Amino acid sequence: MDGYDLSGYERVVAPMSQTFDVAPESALSDGVQNIIMGRCMVQMQNYNGFLDNDTAGAFALSNAGNGTRNVLIAIGVNAAPAAGNPIFAWKFEQVGYSVEQGNGFVAANINFGDSSYAAPLTYSTPWGVLLHAGGAETAANTGTGVDDFGAQTTKGGIFVYQLLSSDGTVTLKAQDASSNLDGSFADLSGATSGSVDASVSPKFGMISLSATATVKRYLRWQLSLGTATTATFVC
Repeated sequence: MDGYDLSGYERVVAPMSQTFDVAPESALSDGVQNIIMGRCMVQMQNYNGFLDNDTAGAFALSNAGNGTRNVLIAIGVNAAPAAGNPIFAWKFEQVGYSVEQGNGFVAANINFGDSSYAAPLTYSTPWGVLLHAGGAETAANTGTGVDDFGAQTTKGGIFVYQLLSSDGTVTLKAQDASSNLDGSFADLSGATSGSVDASVSPKFGMISLSATATVKRYLRWQLSLGTATTATFVC
C-alpha cells in the first residue's frame, strides 16, 4: 500500500470485489425484460492488521490522514506469491481509521470507500497477474515471462508497481513477447514507471495503457538501473 509492504501486519482484507450497476430496460417488442450494464464499482472495504508504531507500518501510513491509497494484493496459491499468481490492485479513498482490542493484541482497521476518483476509469477490472513478487533485483531481467491470457489481446491493460526501496534512480517496466524466449521480449509501450527514486521514500503507481493497446501473450518484469544498484519492488 503506497509503496509499503504491510503483509507482515495484515490479518484480513475484505471484500475484494467488482460490481456493476444494472438498469432494467427493454424495447417494446421484447418478450422479456433485459438489463443494461452500468458503471463498475471496485471495492476493498476494510483492511485489518496489527497496531504498530513502525514508521513503515499500517499505523504510520494511515495516521498521515485520509486520502487516495494505491493498493496491490498478491495472492499466493498455497504458497508465497510468485510470478503468474493473481493480484488485486486499484486506487481507493481511505475514509476511516479505528483501533480495537483483540484477543491478546490490538488491531487497526483502515476503511475504504468505493473506487477512487483517481482510479483508471477506462478499465473496470482490478484483477491481474503478478510479474514480480516482493524482492530485490540488481540487474536486468534475462529470464522468461508468464503466460498472461493464453493469447495476444487488443484491450490494453494497467501497469501497477510498488517500489519499496532503492539506493538511487531506477525505471520499472513490463515487457511482452509472442514467444517465451529472452530475445523475444521488448518494452510494452507505456508500461513504465519512468525514472523513480525510493532511497528516501517508496514510490508507487498505476499506469493505464490505451484501452485498445496490443499486449502480446507473454509478459515479464524489467528494470533499467540509473544511479541505483539495487531495487526492491512488486509489479
